[in-house]
Amino acid sequence: MKLEELAGKCGEWLRGSGPDSDIVVSSRIRLARNLADYPFIRKCTGLDRAAVEKTLRDRFAQIAAFRDVTYLDVNGLPDVDRQFLVERQLISREHADSDGARGVAIDPTEQFSVMVNEEDHLRIQVMHSGLDLQAAWEQINRIDDLLEEQVNYAFHDSLGYLTACPTNVGTGMRVSVMLHLPALVLTRQIDKVFRSLHKISLAVRGLYGEGSQAMGDFYQVSNQITLGKTEAELLQQVGDVAPALIEYERKARKYLIDESRRELHDRVSRAYGLLCTAQTISSEETMQLLSSVRMGVNLGLIRDVAIPTVNQLFIHTQPAHLQKLRGMELDTADRNIERANYLQRHLKGGSTTDGMEKN
Repeated sequence: MKLEELAGKCGEWLRGSGPDSDIVVSSRIRLARNLADYPFIRKCTGLDRAAVEKTLRDRFAQIAAFRDVTYLDVNGLPDVDRQFLVERQLISREHADSDGARGVAIDPTEQFSVMVNEEDHLRIQVMHSGLDLQAAWEQINRIDDLLEEQVNYAFHDSLGYLTACPTNVGTGMRVSVMLHLPALVLTRQIDKVFRSLHKISLAVRGLYGEGSQAMGDFYQVSNQITLGKTEAELLQQVGDVAPALIEYERKARKYLIDESRRELHDRVSRAYGLLCTAQTISSEETMQLLSSVRMGVNLGLIRDVAIPTVNQLFIHTQPAHLQKLRGMELDTADRNIERANYLQRHLKGGSTTDGMEKN
């Protein structure tokens, strides 16, 4: 599998299917694991890191279920390719930016990836479109069992799985949902919701996880700690709050439709118009405008653009994707021009002002 083959696809996390996918973009479960026979990453020498990477790469090759999995040497990838993998949610920013021997195994469907030598020796993640935590857990549990047959995990009878960060000790599991919450932002309820989540030990992060900004009104909600909790309890903790967040966002959207329909329609129409006509546009502005358009499509205010098209534009207009699709490196100014051209090609052929709902 070549990265260029992935570039034209949308990726699992923005596929736009699955339960409640108008609001819950994706469900993700991540497991942190370490090998008992090697120092943890922060204590690893360069030789240790290389040995861990080779050991795991060789073990992956022995797993029949990994036959179609592609393994990439992240350390040997150009910067644009590493950024491309970050944009597709297949590796973390930390993994892309760190040094030394490291890699990633990627499933052809992009439902799962396994990072080697990130903060821990192994970071296994599974992503499903929509609200689908139970299925994601069942899949990652199978993958974890397959890997545990090949390597000796660092495990303590009382503490559980041992990890680099104390907050991950125990199950080593992070359960998260990616939500699109534009109405809660517009009605200025988002901060109140976040304060409530923090009170019940749930973390809120941006589009690309820890330390990232909430571009395009996308937010990741996940458990903060794992120690002392079982996998079932963590699944329930996030799984119970997700329907409440969905309900809050739906109520906020209904309020906007009932109380300020014309203003909302104007907002999404202007966003759509700018995306169709801009001659140069940044990725940040594109994300924000696409967020309004996505809500407009889901509320029936924009009729001729399909949600899969909008979802595809979210990822294809990111800096590394634009360059992979164009087949060449572009500086910031050229990317902004290419992004505007790409948006026009993919939006103007569908909707027109006639495709907008009439008031």
